[in-house]
Amino acid sequence: MQSVANSTSPDQIAITRVKGVGASLAQRLTKLGISNLQDMLFHLPLRYLDRTTITPMGDLQPNSSVVIQGRVHSTHILQGRRRSLVCILVDETGQATLRFYHFTAAQKDRLSPGAAVRCCGDPRMGVTGLEFYHPELEFLTDLDEAPDLAHTLTPIYPLTEGVSQNRLRQIAEGALGLMAQHAPEEFLPAHINGHFGVGSLSEALAYVHSPPQNAPVWTLLQGTHPCQQRLVFEELLAHNLAVQQSRIAARLERAAPLSTAHPLKSQLLHSLPFSLTAAQQRVISEIETDLSQPLPMLRMVQGDVGSGKTLVAACAALHAIAAGQQVAMVAPTEILAEQHRANFRAWLEPLGIAVGWLVGKLSLSQKAQALEDLASGKTQLIIGTHALFEDRVQFAQLGLVIIDEQHRFGVHQRLRLRNKSTAGLSPHQLVMTATPIPRTLAMTAYADLDLSIIDQLPPGRTPVNTVLISQTKRPAVAERVRGQCEEGRQVYWVCTLVEESETLAASAAENTATELQAALPNLKVGLVHGRLKSRDKEAVMAAFKAGEIHLLVATTVIEVGVDVPNASLMIIENPERLGLA
Repeated sequence: MQSVANSTSPDQIAITRVKGVGASLAQRLTKLGISNLQDMLFHLPLRYLDRTTITPMGDLQPNSSVVIQGRVHSTHILQGRRRSLVCILVDETGQATLRFYHFTAAQKDRLSPGAAVRCCGDPRMGVTGLEFYHPELEFLTDLDEAPDLAHTLTPIYPLTEGVSQNRLRQIAEGALGLMAQHAPEEFLPAHINGHFGVGSLSEALAYVHSPPQNAPVWTLLQGTHPCQQRLVFEELLAHNLAVQQSRIAARLERAAPLSTAHPLKSQLLHSLPFSLTAAQQRVISEIETDLSQPLPMLRMVQGDVGSGKTLVAACAALHAIAAGQQVAMVAPTEILAEQHRANFRAWLEPLGIAVGWLVGKLSLSQKAQALEDLASGKTQLIIGTHALFEDRVQFAQLGLVIIDEQHRFGVHQRLRLRNKSTAGLSPHQLVMTATPIPRTLAMTAYADLDLSIIDQLPPGRTPVNTVLISQTKRPAVAERVRGQCEEGRQVYWVCTLVEESETLAASAAENTATELQAALPNLKVGLVHGRLKSRDKEAVMAAFKAGEIHLLVATTVIEVGVDVPNASLMIIENPERLGLA
């Protein structure tokens, strides 16, 4: 391994050493995980804007970062569900709409008819056609004498409130200057760097933050430049080593082996009006083999929505309960936790098993009672949300932890539950996900877990059909929604943001709900997102479950496990923004 000698490593250099970063700005940067020079160097651009050319408005395509310039034709304030400033910009080839939900009177005045403007952003389909939401603007004295365009790609960074793109670019530039004296440690050997055609980690970081004038634009935009690939390689290598280390450490722990020779599982299965699929039986057998060992089970069960993962988890829980141990089941949202509570109570309470409940919305007295019942052992299975990770939650004898939607929780959160075990033994762990993870990716992302796949749906279940549709076909999608709802079915329309963002070109739930209500006036459109109060969110979801709402526009708050059997269609805007989730 190589090591670059420097007087002080970058993780020891406070971010306030960068010119222009005072105490107030440094405090805001902590929300981005930036407190020192190293944090800033590894706060890499999400993507780039190509400001090296002007795109004629007649050639605009949705969801592509472009620069346009022209004159303001008209500007007006539109009063609707949300007040917005709408500006029409024209050039000799066509026109474009600029829309602002946050604006000042001064900004409106500057966008007066005839004003020359250069605009940078990502157009997307809106009410009037292609629209730019909160684009970056540059006011020009004259179009014929406009300033030169950028000579290199412009980085776009993840932001937080109170820190603009231009400000973060200046901080990144200052950080690169300090990197010359405080280079990050080089862990990869020279021949690995050579494989990517890169001399060092510092060289790769400098290139990615500030591509030179002759940089291959398309390669950087696609994320395939050797400097980007070198950074990706090191991150994946570090992640893989970390999870392998975690797995090795876990194998040194001990757990209570659980016998499978008890009648509870048979009683549950005989009470059901259906039989297990062959895939469910196979996965249950794999789990039982793990539970019978003196090592803690670390298994992930992947299966499509409706494949029966929850029932598999219930069978696993019965093994622990029959051995006199407790089970904790964690869900990422109260909506999903509520559904699990209903299922487990219906299945297990007739068997004499006490099912508890712990979520944030409980009153203080309800929480106190739930904690007391859990600590005393009265509660045999507890269902809850992140509240179960709290230090005050204590178990009499925790034997099994079940975590639904694994990707919504971190390894450290799983460890917090594991550490609540007693008598020096670790609880068995079962995690579940409906995310269709290819085996190679699962091995990379969750190398500390064994993998079981429920690859068979129960009889009568219709397989999910997924189709990628262009934004240009938005009107046709709306008509498909109308047709489904007129047939008595319901539809989800999922967006990735609550409000329009200056940095993301994703659709916003509030704006989409307004657009769809205007396009589909005969349908009842509901809106739910994380910023709603819990009671308002629950009221909307209850109305949707009851069939009172035809079309539910939502952010990813409904991503996991919302059980509305009558919903037959889900549209996901900008799915590339959701990543693995």
